[in-house]
Amino acid sequence: MSSNYLSQIIEKFENELLQDWLKALLNIMVRRDAATEKELERLSSQFLRGLRHASEQSQDIESRAWEEIRAVLTELSQLGVKKGFSPAETANFVFAVKQPLFVRLRQELAASPEIIAEETWRISTLLDNLGLFTMEVFQKSREQVILRQQQELLELSTPVVQLWQNILALPLIGTLDSARTQVVMESLLQKIIDTGAAIAIIDITGVPTVDTLVAQHLLKTVAAARLMGADCIISGIRPQIAQTIVHLGVNLEDVITKATLADAFIVALQRTGSTITTAKQDR
Repeated sequence: MSSNYLSQIIEKFENELLQDWLKALLNIMVRRDAATEKELERLSSQFLRGLRHASEQSQDIESRAWEEIRAVLTELSQLGVKKGFSPAETANFVFAVKQPLFVRLRQELAASPEIIAEETWRISTLLDNLGLFTMEVFQKSREQVILRQQQELLELSTPVVQLWQNILALPLIGTLDSARTQVVMESLLQKIIDTGAAIAIIDITGVPTVDTLVAQHLLKTVAAARLMGADCIISGIRPQIAQTIVHLGVNLEDVITKATLADAFIVALQRTGSTITTAKQDR
């Protein structure tokens, strides 16, 4: 056997290694289905072939020779995120191949125990590095999913609805921070463009607290809407919020504020020249 024992063992025992490896993987998986098992079998087969070729050229997993392996592990990590695997389950894709590899290694080098120890350490270190790479990619992939979900939640939590002709309403619920303010602005301005609305009611009934930062965010939103040709009314000004705004010294003198959304709607109707009448019921 040549000095590249890893490549030689994979070439000689590829089918047996694949079967033992898949059996070990399925035993430690919590979430599994037929489609996932098929994907794991495909990725495992690609990994073994790539591992054999890459180990013949370099031991540096960051080198060009390991591009195929890195691509396989990246796909695996993304599959793990999609299927709800834990980081440990995903990393075990690599770690679980150690035992079947080492069993064959001991069989082939039974007469050379000193080489067995050296090769076991070398191969174990190599697979550990690949396992760490897998966990890093998994973490990055999961963070991207979380960021995308947060963005989608922000968009869903800031609906702009058309109450009446030329009148929009933006009900805010929860904390208003810088990131959410940007989404609020974009949603409101786009709706103003789409509808040509003249009045936008920003309702903060569901905002738990108003501090200087929140007040500044509101003022920025009002200013942006005015630049698009729409006036804003802020509704949901409860007594405690009014006191807080006064204590903070926030200047809302040029902004119409109302206690309730209904009060703000009445003002908006008046400013747009619209009226609502109650139909008379027959007695």
